[in-house]
Order: sequence, then C-alpha cells, then structure tokens
Amino acid sequence: MTLFPVRSWCRAGGALLIAAACQAALAAPDARIASLAAEQKQPLLDSLSQLVGIESGSRDLEGLEKISDLIAGKLKALGGEVELIDTSAEAYRMEDTPEKMGRVVRATFKGTGKKKIMLIAHMDTVYTVGMLGKQPFRVEGDKAYGLGIADDKQGVAVIIHTVAMLQALKFKEYGTLTVLINGDEEISSPASRGLITRLGGEHDAVLSFEGASVKEDKLSLATAGIASVTLNVTGKASHAGSAPELGVNALYELSHQVLQMRDLSDPATGLKMNWTISKSGSNRNVIPASATASADVRVLKVSDYDRIEQQVQERVKKQLIPEAKVELKFERRRPPLEATDASRSLAAHAQRIYKDEIGKPLGADDKAAGGGTDAAFAALKTKAPVVERFGLQGFGAHSADAEYVLVDSIEPRLYLATRMVMDLSRNKIGN
Repeated sequence: MTLFPVRSWCRAGGALLIAAACQAALAAPDARIASLAAEQKQPLLDSLSQLVGIESGSRDLEGLEKISDLIAGKLKALGGEVELIDTSAEAYRMEDTPEKMGRVVRATFKGTGKKKIMLIAHMDTVYTVGMLGKQPFRVEGDKAYGLGIADDKQGVAVIIHTVAMLQALKFKEYGTLTVLINGDEEISSPASRGLITRLGGEHDAVLSFEGASVKEDKLSLATAGIASVTLNVTGKASHAGSAPELGVNALYELSHQVLQMRDLSDPATGLKMNWTISKSGSNRNVIPASATASADVRVLKVSDYDRIEQQVQERVKKQLIPEAKVELKFERRRPPLEATDASRSLAAHAQRIYKDEIGKPLGADDKAAGGGTDAAFAALKTKAPVVERFGLQGFGAHSADAEYVLVDSIEPRLYLATRMVMDLSRNKIGN
C-alpha cells in the first residue's frame, strides 16, 4: 500500500476532466512526516514484537513489571521524564478488583509552547499466563498477529513511535506532551482511573490509542458507560419438607427484587439494565439461606448513572419478606464518553488530514458503540477534546488465536498522530 493512494490515482488519470477534482481533493502532504512514517514502520513492528513477547495480563504483576520497564526505557531514551507509578492504594474497589495492580508509566516531554497534550494507551491484556505460545508475534502478508496486539499493544507502539517522529523533527512547540500507559484497563482501570481523570482535566486535548476496526476505519467520540448491580440476600435455612415455615427463603426475596427491577431500562435515553446472573441454595430439600443476582447496566450520559442508582436504591427497600437481609451494591465500572463540540472539531480536523493529505476516508462516530475505554475517564472532568481510536486498524481483540493489526495502517496512523500533535500545539484546530 502507498501512503497516498488518491495522489497516485490522480497522477495516473491524466484526463482534463478529472484534473480539477484531483487538485481540489488533495493537499500536499508534509514530505518530512511522510518519510519518517515510512522509516518508523519496521521499528514499530519491532516494538510490537517486543511488547507481544511479554505476557501482561491485568493480574500478572510480574509480566506487567517487565513490560512497564520496557515501555519506560523506550520513552526515557526519547528524552522523556519517566515515572513508574503504583496507584493501587487509591483504587476504586469493585468485587473483582485485585489487591495490587500494575504500575502506570508516565512520561513527560517539555516543550517551548503552551498547549498541554496527552496520549494514552494500556499495556495489559485479558489473557492468562501461558497463552502466548498459542499466539506469538508473526507477520503474514498485511497482518501482524500476536497476543494482545490489537488491544492494545499496538496503541503503545504507535505512541512511542509518534514521539520518536516528533523528536526526529525536533518539534517542541507544545508546552507539555504527556504519555500515560496503564496496566489495569481490562479490569475497568480501578487503580489508574483517578490519575487519568486528574490528568485529563489538566490537558488541552487527549488522544487515546485504542485500535480502529478493519471493517470501519474511524475515530470514536462516544462510548457507553458500564456499571453493575449486585444483590445479596441472606435468609435462614430450614428443612423444605418438614419445617419450611421456620426458614426465611432467600430465593423468594431475590426473585421479588429482580422482578420489581425488571423495567428500569429506558430506550429513549439509551439506558439499559438487564439481570443476567443468579444463584441460590445448596440442596433441593433445604430452604435457601442465601441468594445472589447481578445485572449489567449501560448508560450514554454520566447523569444517567445517578438516576439509575437512585432508582435501584429506592426499589430495593420494598421487600417481600421483611425478615430477609437484602444488600445492594452499585459499581460504576466505567463512565460513558460523551461527544462534545470540542471533540467533534478535533475529529473533523483529523478527517481533513486523512482525506486531503493521505487520501483515505476516516470516520468519526459520535454514537456510542462497543465497549468502554479509558478515554471516558480522561473526559470526566474536562471540557477539552478527548477522542478515541487513534490506533491501528485491527481485529480479534480478546480472541485466543486470531488477533491481528493491519501493517498497512501503520504509516497513515503515524502520520495522523504526528500531525495532530503539531496542529494542536500550534492552535490550528477549531480555528
């Protein structure tokens, strides 16, 4: 693939009728950036080989230490002031939150300007130790395969090599360029979410490097928020045949609670709450002394979290069996990323670069789709633009044997990310 397919088409066409269209459709790409993007293609693949070669599941502290050392070393070699930060002590504790989590790599590059720009990605994966042998790094045609390569080791590599390009260009017109790579994204970022939110509020723009799809090359301006509701009911066991009246049936109370909270979804606002898991009792002939149920919650607006949590807290007070003990836990696993005018403006600028200088269409979806990302934490306390999916096009995230990225997307994405940092630094976006 050539980095500039439309330019090649125009040069080959030659007809007078299309000359004006070609002239209007194209802007001269920055030759320096294009050349550097091409030069960084193989080094980026080499970095991916190194990153994929270290297993780094969210609960694998040894692997996360190794990969964070690797990333920190690369960013330090590029001139960054690098910190390895343990944020476990400030973690938002959920039912599946481990006691200790991987370190955050934070690299700061000081420039001569005023704009503060942050680039974020995550180093952890969903995989367990030992799975790397089934999906090692390899390149076949236009696909680079590997465990966690699409989600999100490609994002880490794109950031590192974008910084390398900026350094090669001797570009320092930003005030501060911050790189933040966390190791707990796949478990809802319980430890790093506070830091991401704080830093998001301190920067003028945040570019997040989750990958784009091989089917739809587009940025994301909105993602769904994810929460969970857990009900724990405690009753009293008794013989189901000879003395059921002496028991307190936890299953009856749980069933009542689930049924009275079955209608809280609101299609008009995109709020969804669905009960998905339940368990009770131990034996057929014993009145169950305990019962649990869990619901999945999705929201499109941060304000909807408060509304749905208040509704379930009110409903749970209405018990069928007063003697039963009912405990409810509402966990905000991820906030939604909401599209704003600022993020739309930033995305539109990226689209112009892609179309006019690279010759490729680039989507910008402002409707929530897919899973939640750390971009939502970065946007939680700021009005500055936060845009997701600046990473490579890929496929097979969370799969056991088919995860890959498109090699041909490396040069366009490196070009785009570098241009975006430069134009943000020069205050050219939205003006």
